[in-house]
Amino acid sequence: MRAILDVVLLALQLYTWIVIIQAVLSWLMAFNVVNMRNDAVRAITNGLYQLTEPVLRPIRNVLPNLGGIDVSPVILLLGIFFIENIIQRYIYPNVF
Repeated sequence: MRAILDVVLLALQLYTWIVIIQAVLSWLMAFNVVNMRNDAVRAITNGLYQLTEPVLRPIRNVLPNLGGIDVSPVILLLGIFFIENIIQRYIYPNVF
């Protein structure tokens, strides 16, 4: 059972990095630092978008409009950290 929890924690940490990379890449696109005409950049951007958008969309639907600021990645990261903390403190020590 601990092996399964280790895989879940690893997947959550990997998804955390995916959300962070997607957020930074969106900032770079907004400030025209990254050339979107490059096929490799476009493929990476589309892949990250497809990985994060199904989770971020429901959060965006619940949040009020804050202008041009998107805080949904921050809320998602807080949720991931909360789940990781619950697994590490309460579930993992009680599993044999």
